[in-house]
Amino acid sequence: MKVDYIVVGLGLAGIAFTKKLEDNNKSFLVFEDHSQNSSIVAGGMYNPVILKRFTPVWSATSQLEIALPFYEELSNKFNSKYDYKVDIYRIFKSIEEQNDWFVASDKSLLSNYMVPQIVNQKYHGIKAEYGYGKLFNTGRVDTKLLLNNYHQYLLNKGLIKNESFNYNALTLNEDTVEYQGIHASKIVFCEGFGLQKNPFFNYLPMQEAKGELLIIHAPALNVDFLIKAAVFVLPLGENLYKVGATFNWKDKTKLPSEEGKQELIDKLNSFITVPYTIVEHIAGIRPTVKDRRPLVGKHPKHQNMAILNGLGTRGVMIAPTAAIALYDLLEHNIELDPEIAIDRFQ
Repeated sequence: MKVDYIVVGLGLAGIAFTKKLEDNNKSFLVFEDHSQNSSIVAGGMYNPVILKRFTPVWSATSQLEIALPFYEELSNKFNSKYDYKVDIYRIFKSIEEQNDWFVASDKSLLSNYMVPQIVNQKYHGIKAEYGYGKLFNTGRVDTKLLLNNYHQYLLNKGLIKNESFNYNALTLNEDTVEYQGIHASKIVFCEGFGLQKNPFFNYLPMQEAKGELLIIHAPALNVDFLIKAAVFVLPLGENLYKVGATFNWKDKTKLPSEEGKQELIDKLNSFITVPYTIVEHIAGIRPTVKDRRPLVGKHPKHQNMAILNGLGTRGVMIAPTAAIALYDLLEHNIELDPEIAIDRFQ
């Protein structure tokens, strides 16, 4: 069997890259063993503002100009809704934060997202003594549904193998790679946290951050916007809300923990006063990088081997842009932005 590309991993990175391949009539085969679930358990929000400091997210505007049409195309392709417009209400903790909000909302990079006034409306069941800062032109992507639909699509077309990738079975030739009878021009690894086991790229400084989330049922809350305080509370419809997320740099397991659950409950109870029930408790490992930039590029010795990884907490925004950059590098030899190129760690 001959293909242009072998792709290992089908999270957001894998979807973005294989869609780019398909758009350009490149043949490919995906290997996916479902060992990594960060894209499934992710909050899925796209928000161009860092809400701790009211500063712009790196390259957010240009990323969204690519990402939003990307998800719209997939929605039309699969006749499913993935992109939900959701405003964000950031609870202020002090007068100083209110003042910081006004200063930030006046800046050109942020004025398209931040309402330059304080929202003082009272909402049942939410403690917000100093009011809210409101963000608009934000939203969430239903990553779980997207991943399921895309996986099924590739399965129906015979373009995916649901099995672990055996690195020892990969043969690297000068111009091709060979794997279990499959000959390809190039191989791209989009494995998320699975990078730690990849002998070709595990020298890269990926940090694994475990994140835990709750799904709660809270009929009395009745809000249609995301609340951001000690944790976020994201409406999912039918009185369900996603609550998250924890950051644990020590626990490397993907299993939900009682400690993580209690941390979420304590933080949630600090600003939510209505009763709720916990419907689900989920966990995953985020593939993050110390400089908060993705890992994109060719292997330093094997030019037909590449990586697309390290999307972190903002994978929904970054994945389509990073996938285009990698494709342009591999197919047209267009240089990467130095901020995302893995060369920065050599």
